[in-house]
Amino acid sequence: MAGAAAKRYARAIFELAREEGQVEEWGTRLATVGQVLSRQDVRVVLSNPTIPRQQRQEAVSRILDDSAGPEGANLAKLLVGANRLDDVERIEQEYQLLVDEAEGRMRATATTAVELSAGDYETLAGRISKQMGREVRLTADVDPAIIGGLVLRVGDHVIDASLATRLRQLRRKLAGV
Repeated sequence: MAGAAAKRYARAIFELAREEGQVEEWGTRLATVGQVLSRQDVRVVLSNPTIPRQQRQEAVSRILDDSAGPEGANLAKLLVGANRLDDVERIEQEYQLLVDEAEGRMRATATTAVELSAGDYETLAGRISKQMGREVRLTADVDPAIIGGLVLRVGDHVIDASLATRLRQLRRKLAGV
């Protein structure tokens, strides 16, 4: 359920940001709110049920008013009031996905057994962008368990060209399963 709530918050923020022409500014506000609310010392206070909700909201407002502006502070107060502190990171991620979608970009994740060199990263990002016909923001992850090759996630699609998967497939064929 937290995922659905985060999507609703992100959509509402995105629509407001687009109406006000402040899409980039809201991205920065969300990042600031997320950084502050993820600090352990802040979370302990803001999630403490023995402190009245209004005091917690006032505290988060004082903490964020200068760095995230009154809009960011109001969002944080809303999240504290709704006991949604755990959703901040997801809201920021969903917001960035909406921004990318609106600007015609896609996100992709390439998982390799070893870290990609800068040249390989650029080549892969360029090929994916060309194949998809639009800009792709590539994130590179490392997972030694795939042994070699690549697992590529673009949107809802997964292309698994890893050596580990190929070995599993070969093992099944040899076992006659």
